[in-house]
Amino acid sequence: MKVGVTGGIGSGKTTVCRLFAERGVPVYNSDVEAKRLMERDPAVRGAIRERFGEAAYVGDRLDRQFLADRVFHDAAALAALNGIVHPAVMEDFDRWAREQSHPYVMLESAILFSAGLERRVDRTLAVMAPREVCIRRAVERDGATEEAVRRRAATQLSDDEMLARADYTIVNLSMDDLRQDVAKLDLIFRDEAFRC
Repeated sequence: MKVGVTGGIGSGKTTVCRLFAERGVPVYNSDVEAKRLMERDPAVRGAIRERFGEAAYVGDRLDRQFLADRVFHDAAALAALNGIVHPAVMEDFDRWAREQSHPYVMLESAILFSAGLERRVDRTLAVMAPREVCIRRAVERDGATEEAVRRRAATQLSDDEMLARADYTIVNLSMDDLRQDVAKLDLIFRDEAFRC
């Protein structure tokens, strides 16, 4: 069984995934793997070079700033990049998931719902926290300004939208509660995986 985990900036989705991993659950971090594929996968590299030019790479390294400059204000360029990277990530995730022996695996993705990736998993879990808590966490973690974090948060799905679309929800208020919620959901997911 595949469980997609999502949440807004600073919600704690990575912390939740780490707690599941501590319980032996294999977790695929789509952001980390997307970066790996853009750096190392020949087909992805070729498609990025074809669409954005040779300047997208400096030697063997992806020029992230170059790419960010190209897609930031250009919806068509962003859609083209997503059209290259998202299918490659999901193909890699599916291959990876088949190799796992655990009853269920997790896909961590901030854009699970907005990119339609929920269709590729069996269950969805949204991690949420009060907006101001999320903003504070992201400012502290990323070293970004509050204004920059608020701009990023404004582009993400609202908590109401996530609640409406998620099969399960964790509200991240404290580590103790989080550990208890993860333990409960681990049992639920194991049970559901055996029924599939």
